[in-house]
Amino acid sequence: MADENQAGTTPPAGTAPAMNLVGQYIRDLSFENPDAPASIMLGSGQPTFNVSISVGVKKQTDDIYAVELTLNAKATRETKVLFNVELVYGGVFRLQNIPEAQLSQLLMIECPRLIFPFARQVLAGVTQQGGFPPLMMEPVDFSAIYRQNLATLAAKQQADGAEAAPEDNKPN
Repeated sequence: MADENQAGTTPPAGTAPAMNLVGQYIRDLSFENPDAPASIMLGSGQPTFNVSISVGVKKQTDDIYAVELTLNAKATRETKVLFNVELVYGGVFRLQNIPEAQLSQLLMIECPRLIFPFARQVLAGVTQQGGFPPLMMEPVDFSAIYRQNLATLAAKQQADGAEAAPEDNKPN
């Protein structure tokens, strides 16, 4: 009888949720070392780093999505730019039978989490090849970024709703 209960909970073949990484790519890579070779000489003071990351998703077909990470990193010492790098690194994912309620979180949290180590490796390699120690980004909490983006969107929608006059909501 135990086998019958287990068989009853197994989804029919082809309907189970599935996520596959189809491929990865670099869409854009820019490295600037404007003061070379002076920038790689020992200077006074520690450099200051400014690093940012964003996530974008573009639906390609019914079940194929491109998820792109945009990493920007800039190092300065005093008033001089040591290097400035921008990387747009993407992954193509096939998502099948994913409930609509879970799709956004999967695309904005799990997919970026899977490709981030590869993007971080490219960033470290290009800064090292530019004459600097490799820039090793700390792990990123994509869940926190997702929650922050949701809160920002909700605040914007609330502000937009509060600004709309009642006349604006009437049909013409």
